[in-house]
Amino acid sequence: MAIFLFNIFGTASIGVYCLATDRMAVVPPQVTRAKAEKLEEWLKVKVVRSTISGSAVIGALACANSNGIVLPQATREEEIETIKSASDINIAVMQTRKTAYGNLVLTNDHGAIVDMRLKRKDVSKIEDTLNVEAVPGEIAQLPYIGSVATATNKGVLAHPLLKKEEQEVLADVLKVPVDVGTINCGIPYVSTGLLGNIYGAIAGSMTTGPELFMIGQALDVVE
Repeated sequence: MAIFLFNIFGTASIGVYCLATDRMAVVPPQVTRAKAEKLEEWLKVKVVRSTISGSAVIGALACANSNGIVLPQATREEEIETIKSASDINIAVMQTRKTAYGNLVLTNDHGAIVDMRLKRKDVSKIEDTLNVEAVPGEIAQLPYIGSVATATNKGVLAHPLLKKEEQEVLADVLKVPVDVGTINCGIPYVSTGLLGNIYGAIAGSMTTGPELFMIGQALDVVE
């Protein structure tokens, strides 16, 4: 299976610190060159080393697909320039008090599901940046949908308490199959410990064999 186990800063919560699409991965500057090279090899992407808003929790603060990246208001100019120099994608810095766009938006290259509490003008900006339709929704009746699911252009792995009607919305908007599971030995906040794209998946180092099987099935990375 094209699934690998990984840790960042000694923790299995790799999705809190890293962000991956089919074109690039963004990781904190403190990540070693050897680990960055592994990510490049496993996901077949260019790795960008940067903070977001001066913070290492990139996966929580930013959301992205192959078309664009959405960043919080406190993002620094040098961080924007670093991303620009590495990938020719749309970049939006949101002018709101909300900061954790990685937790508020679930996206792939086909669509996006956003926290129902976001204002329409902000949703429109997200749509323009990611070049997809964005639909308000929930997962397991939770609004912070970006933290409870991981979406790629091949599939979605979501919180195990995902409702049937929520699953139907995800499949309709993101246009890929949707399954449920956990990571890191039972954690339902899937994206906190999982990175994926069409080339492979990387799970937190505490992820169990049965969980890896579900990840492989959901994200279609079984060889």
